[in-house]
Amino acid sequence: MHSALALSLLLIAVSSNLAMAIKKEKRAPQTLSRGWGDDITWVQTYEEGLFQARKSNKPLMVIHHLEDCQYCQALKKVFSENEEIQEMAQNNFIMLNLMHETTDKNLSPDGQYVPRIMFVDPSLTVRADITGRYSNRLYTYEPQDIPLLIENMKKALRLIQTEL
Repeated sequence: MHSALALSLLLIAVSSNLAMAIKKEKRAPQTLSRGWGDDITWVQTYEEGLFQARKSNKPLMVIHHLEDCQYCQALKKVFSENEEIQEMAQNNFIMLNLMHETTDKNLSPDGQYVPRIMFVDPSLTVRADITGRYSNRLYTYEPQDIPLLIENMKKALRLIQTEL
């Protein structure tokens, strides 16, 4: 009787330690946010983004980036930490971040560079008139450009009210 009890306790101890070791090795699942904002609902594809933009009458905001791009990482950090951007993105936009190019050439009118942020209105028009401050890369933003990005997000929302 004692040996059966001792064996049972040993098995319980070993299995619980094994379970804890397995839990420690698990990594957090990679979400569609890719670090741009975990509270934002992100669409998975450009096509899904266009569909949702039209259906919801909200602009689509497309962020082109790469994981190993230092400029993208710097922009991602300030983007994800800015409460105003996060709130607007969560409530007023269809959000998509891409680490590859789309087949829509309208999303790369001045080249395929990163980071690049573009807006598509619910009529599925790429808003070439909502740009950053650089003449050689019209749709790029740097961390210090966050106030301009916020203004451009507000502009995208205003254009829906006045043009559509």
